[in-house]
Amino acid sequence: MRERYKRLIVLAAYLLDHPRDQLSLTELSSLLQVAKSTLSEDLMFVKGVLEAAGHGTVLTQVGVQGGVVYIPGLDRVRARNSLQKWVDRLVEPDRLTPDGFLYMTDLLFDPDLVDPLGELLAFPFTNLHVDSVATVETKGIPLAMACARPLGTEVVLIRRHSRLSEGSAVSINYLSGSSRRIQSMSLSRRALKPGSSVLFVDDFMKAGGTARAAADLLGEFGATVVGVGVLVATKDPANKLIDRFWSLLEWHENAPSGVVPSEWANALCRVREES
Repeated sequence: MRERYKRLIVLAAYLLDHPRDQLSLTELSSLLQVAKSTLSEDLMFVKGVLEAAGHGTVLTQVGVQGGVVYIPGLDRVRARNSLQKWVDRLVEPDRLTPDGFLYMTDLLFDPDLVDPLGELLAFPFTNLHVDSVATVETKGIPLAMACARPLGTEVVLIRRHSRLSEGSAVSINYLSGSSRRIQSMSLSRRALKPGSSVLFVDDFMKAGGTARAAADLLGEFGATVVGVGVLVATKDPANKLIDRFWSLLEWHENAPSGVVPSEWANALCRVREES
């Protein structure tokens, strides 16, 4: 029995470390040094535990070799607690910069704070085919990485300026929706396969100019932007330069509460409690 407990722990850890990877039964049975019949029983047990805890599920693939895929779920309690931590930190009086932005760099580069929000932001796109998560350097990188992991995909980095070390690139100029200044962004031709499905992620949105420009740039590669997700979006202006986006937090610049969870994020985190 003790050996089985060890085996179940190793199996669960391996699945959690390989979200959305197609794992063959041959590979797993070799890793655990058990017969496929025993492995199948272990997989059913781990699947039940994961589903009961809300951490996802394990799908079985039929074929000559056979295999399984771990599909991550959403720990709603963890996500809700993380949202509240961000709210508490962002309403600190010294967070507002002279330019009228929220200082978030220290929080964005704290894995304990950003990883749960990445999982939450990725959740609405779980059932969509996403080839890449794109973001603009540099503060969007931690959130993009946290989103890419549960989606089982890579991160594509859009530069502010092209770099010789990355070879030929596509560059565009655009008008910033907030500062009303001409800015530029660039993406290496090697970074993205033509026709990819892309989720664009950024840390902050005011008017939506960066997201709109990123969609235009990705369109130069024939990519389809399946969604836009941001950590914090300002309440005003209400009419952004993009039609639809998902924000985890809303910043009411003139309201006493300041930063609050968005309606959809709040609702998603409440589902488990009310079910």
